[in-house]
Amino acid sequence: MHVIDSHTGGEPTRVILDGGPDLGSGPLADRARSLATDHRDFYRSVILEPRGQVAMVCALLVPPVDPTCVTGVIYFDAEAVLGMCGHGTIGLAATLVHLGRIGLGHHKIETPVGVVTVEVIDANTVTVTNIESRRVASGISVAVDGIGTVTGDLAYGGNGFFLIDPSPVPVTASNLRQLTDVGIAIREALQAQGAGEAAGLAVDHIIFYGPSDSPEVHSRNFVLCPDNAYDRSPCGTGCSARLACLAADGRLGEGDEIVQESVIGSTYRLSYRHGPEGGVIPSITGKAYVMAESTLIFLPEDPFRGGI
Repeated sequence: MHVIDSHTGGEPTRVILDGGPDLGSGPLADRARSLATDHRDFYRSVILEPRGQVAMVCALLVPPVDPTCVTGVIYFDAEAVLGMCGHGTIGLAATLVHLGRIGLGHHKIETPVGVVTVEVIDANTVTVTNIESRRVASGISVAVDGIGTVTGDLAYGGNGFFLIDPSPVPVTASNLRQLTDVGIAIREALQAQGAGEAAGLAVDHIIFYGPSDSPEVHSRNFVLCPDNAYDRSPCGTGCSARLACLAADGRLGEGDEIVQESVIGSTYRLSYRHGPEGGVIPSITGKAYVMAESTLIFLPEDPFRGGI
């Protein structure tokens, strides 16, 4: 299996160029469901240790349905097949530049939740124009054992998020374990409460917000992903959800730009324009760097060929 690894703001992306399962040629949403339900052993073997790592997201390249797109892609982490991935799209674009498949300028990429556009500014800098994002509900409170009542917003940015501002735990790299444990507890409480179900939203990401040490930065975030790893980048789909909430509250105007910082200090530049369905069309600019090009080998006699 031929793969190329990159990182976006510290968050790794593994692009799978060949060697994936045959998912057919239907809509990408159907192919993503097939990957999730019929090929779980495959995708976990690629991303789990010893081949992968806990923070990694994989990008499986597939033929697009839309002929105007340079590729189709299905993203997944160790726990779930994802609708969209912002850092992964930035990493994918940098990888396609590295391969000579695209150059500077605008290109379309098809995902299971719709077509997104990337603008390649240079070999490392990419702006992603995401699908329309929206706030689903505001001021949702949930009682969490050992923590108390937590209140936040439900929003969609290509994946489902519960956004908490301010965070009940200071958003600093020294608090990663506590932030993770509290995030897991909140997600479990939300799922037990059925939060998002009425709107068809699977809430599998949690975001905490706190102040940054830099005056140029709007806020610092901690993002808990479905596999319980934290996002080293500011999280592109999470930033999309954040923009939808800021716009709905009148806290950020159309076209105004802010800087979002991750818990490890990497940043994205964010802005939005109004969407046709009442949400926002997010714009996310970040940097990605190709790190490795390799061939993955799956020996039948390897006792950990399926991952650890």
